Amino acid sequence: MQDTYIFREIPSQRPNTPLLDRIDVPSQLRELPAEDLPRLARELRAFLLWSVGQTGGHFGAGLGVLELTVALHYVFNTPEDRLVWDVGHQAYPHKILTGRKEQMGSIRRKGGLAGFPKRAESEYDTFGVGHSSTSISAALGMAIAARMQNTGRKSIAVIGDGAMTAGMAFEALNHAGHLHADMLVVLNDNDMSISRNVGGLSNYFAKLLSSRTYNQVRDSSKKVLKGTPHLMALAKKTEEHFKGMIAPGTLFEELGFNYIGPIDGHDLPLLVETLENIRELEGPQFLHVVTTKGKGFAPAEADPIGYHAINKIEPVPASKPEPVKPKPASPKYANVFGQWLCDAAEQDSRVAGITPAMCEGSDLLAFSERFPDRYFDVAIAEQHAVTLAAGLACDGAKPVVAIYSTFLQRAYDQLVHDVAIQNLDVLFAIDRAGLVGEDGPTHAGAFDISYLRCIPNMLVMTPSDENETRQLLHTGLEYCGPAAVRYPRGTGPGAEIQQQLTPLPIGKGRRVRDGSGIAILNFGTLLAPGLEAAEALGATVADMRFVKPLDEALVLELAETHDLLVTLEENVVAGGAGSAVTEFLNARQVSMPVLQLGLPDAFVEHGQHKELLRDCGLDADGIRRSIARRMEQLGYPTVVAAK
Repeated sequence: MQDTYIFREIPSQRPNTPLLDRIDVPSQLRELPAEDLPRLARELRAFLLWSVGQTGGHFGAGLGVLELTVALHYVFNTPEDRLVWDVGHQAYPHKILTGRKEQMGSIRRKGGLAGFPKRAESEYDTFGVGHSSTSISAALGMAIAARMQNTGRKSIAVIGDGAMTAGMAFEALNHAGHLHADMLVVLNDNDMSISRNVGGLSNYFAKLLSSRTYNQVRDSSKKVLKGTPHLMALAKKTEEHFKGMIAPGTLFEELGFNYIGPIDGHDLPLLVETLENIRELEGPQFLHVVTTKGKGFAPAEADPIGYHAINKIEPVPASKPEPVKPKPASPKYANVFGQWLCDAAEQDSRVAGITPAMCEGSDLLAFSERFPDRYFDVAIAEQHAVTLAAGLACDGAKPVVAIYSTFLQRAYDQLVHDVAIQNLDVLFAIDRAGLVGEDGPTHAGAFDISYLRCIPNMLVMTPSDENETRQLLHTGLEYCGPAAVRYPRGTGPGAEIQQQLTPLPIGKGRRVRDGSGIAILNFGTLLAPGLEAAEALGATVADMRFVKPLDEALVLELAETHDLLVTLEENVVAGGAGSAVTEFLNARQVSMPVLQLGLPDAFVEHGQHKELLRDCGLDADGIRRSIARRMEQLGYPTVVAAK
């Protein structure tokens, strides 16, 4: 394996990168002699370490594909040749090499670079991405378009081995093989999960299998044997057995790809030579490269999960301030869920936990260790996760699917057909509901209230704090039928958490502030800014807790005693909780003004969560201003809304 320089700490000062500073676009990279590429990779790694240290963000994946990124842009004529990244958090080196080096200080900040490839940001970002396993389908579409337009351009998909666990990736591989598409799929195997067969012999065979001579002999043999089907079949089987002895690619060969590898993904000369060979081949090609996540940074190599992403490295002050006794850290909503699931499993042997590759993110590590026989990580396969839960529920288990809001969208068909129609006891613990800050619209849970409340049999709950989250999770577990609890990323307001598990009355909200004129109906974790706005307005506030079923009695009571109802939710207004209130009032022929406050009919870009709430008018001041404007429109004195 190539000796890559190992950094042991993140540079505190911008490193000296004279060669990298000459590269603004890949065409300049391609002017370098090949012997300069390892030096460029070292400078790029130093710059990446420094820049992410300044801003925070995804870390280990980019370090792992650094040499591969250099080689791909060196060999292929990007952006004319289409380079498609999977998931996208591995694309930081790609951004640096494609004209955005000086903007890296703005990554994931409001108005700055996105943390993922984004078509509107650069012509080199050929496909926007945030979810996994989309690259092969997208690159196949581009390859078909190139064939239709007779351009001869190449399409390359770079997919991580985790993303290869999703069915969508294999659907695309199967179709590409069927079409004999002119494209390359690069499998970035960064956990050695497919094969450990890396070394001189496998590298030699990779060069052999990608060489023009071997492939010319292969194609000529097919033409010679075409008229003798039994010999053709024998030759194919012989080739498969030969490859099977030296490489794990028989599956991909059966799907119609020419499999090459595995090779060392950090050996730049080998990568360049292999890619140059592959570039001259026609038809679907599959290159298997083995990389190390966090490569070149010793702590990340030792702890790839812990260094998947990092926070901004704060400078050490010149003089130490007086020590301040830290406040006890409030648990994150994910921590509340993780503790609740352990407690629930302790009480009920039927409880099982399911996650689509989000063990750490959903705080399931303790559950997986304490209840390994009831913990199921299905990898990146959201559809399977939901139908697996349905099967468990059919035979008496109590499955809990821990899933991000934006990922549940991928399993909507299974949610409807396999769970809801059969009215099965499946609880969905929906993390990252609402805006998610720096990760942007690909990860924002902006639609789950809307897409859940239209499904028959669903119980939809929106807790306002940590304790409600715990108790409503227990409520959903005890409920007979499909249930969902949505909660956001990060920490809550610091509510006292009751250890006793007590199911709350289904479909019942609570009044938390009495006022007059205006009634704010809160659905979820915007209760705190709603209360702050209510203090200025003298308004009533109700914590509704349930979107479905709605607390109809409470809505009618508030409608009869107030002049304006205001619904508040961190979900799109279209089809959300506010829509549920207006639909109910319309059905009861209650005519009164309702102001629906929520996320706009637009994809909210990345930035800090507080910034985004303010921009959407969902902080306390924005809520107050919106209500004041509506009251003024209704002819009420503006002094009512003044503070």
